[in-house]
Amino acid sequence: MSRSEIALEVKDLRTTLFMRDGNVDVVRGISFRVKEGETLALVGESGCGKTLTALSVIRLLPDPPARVTQGQVLLAGEDIRHVPEHEMRSLRGDAISMVFQEPLTSLDPVFTIGDQITEAITAHRKVSRQEARTLAAEILREVQIPSPEQRLKDYPHQLSGGMRQRVMIAMALVLDPKVLIADEPTTALDVTIQAQILDLIRAEQERRRLAVLLITHNLAVVSQVADRVAVMYAGEIVEEAPASELFANPRHPYTQGLLSSIPSAAGDRKHLYTIPGRVPDPRALPPACLFAPRCPYAINRCWNEHPGLVATDGHLLRCWNPQPFTALQAVEPGRVDPSVAASE
Repeated sequence: MSRSEIALEVKDLRTTLFMRDGNVDVVRGISFRVKEGETLALVGESGCGKTLTALSVIRLLPDPPARVTQGQVLLAGEDIRHVPEHEMRSLRGDAISMVFQEPLTSLDPVFTIGDQITEAITAHRKVSRQEARTLAAEILREVQIPSPEQRLKDYPHQLSGGMRQRVMIAMALVLDPKVLIADEPTTALDVTIQAQILDLIRAEQERRRLAVLLITHNLAVVSQVADRVAVMYAGEIVEEAPASELFANPRHPYTQGLLSSIPSAAGDRKHLYTIPGRVPDPRALPPACLFAPRCPYAINRCWNEHPGLVATDGHLLRCWNPQPFTALQAVEPGRVDPSVAASE
């Protein structure tokens, strides 16, 4: 992709937690690009560092204890990692916005929806309060909230979960940003409302040429909306590929395990594959490949040497011993074959 197309680029991002018993890297050398009009999904189990990556990008980490200690965050080619905080406040909402996971806790319960949206507008634009309120009603109408003028008078608790999420999307888009970070935007919503929210994000993306970074653990959501997918494990990206290619031909054993864990709509499988073990404690990471203790294909090199993220067959892959996807489907759930693990 050309430089002019790249809306957001992250290079070698590292985030560290500074704790009494030692410092811990929770995001470890993350790099990715998102171009205009594209959706990159960042997926992985809970605790793998997805949300911390998003908060690092938009500089909303709680400091202390968390701090970005390495890397660059390029927004339209400009590194925003070191810009003064007052400039960063101007960029948030204007050039880059975020939709948070739980709208009820993200919206202030003591202010009306109209007050909160107009405050976001007047903080960045020199308009009167009445003009801001008109813009607020227009953006609520755009995200398909009925009777928007009336909804401006409502408090968050008076709206349903789906309506609150639409308000969060409206607040994120009202200043026409170029990059939208959506952190689990369909969590706690029923399936019908999930589909409506995803359709809304996709429609707004096409209308505005938005670059979208989607944070999720829901692979069904990823399959519907993502152009490319980056799979995270224990704070680092282990595989990245176009969405269609990754679903058809996953290369990393962790990606294969995630896809094998999805229930079949046909219901014809006797059991689902279970990834053995658990995500490692970031304070006690394995010495080489972080996935080796849970991998059915681990060889001696996996236990002794950390793999880099390299290009192979259209994927970026961090693995010493990739195997065809069909091989994992034959592995008994939760069982690592010791003969495979010990072989070279």
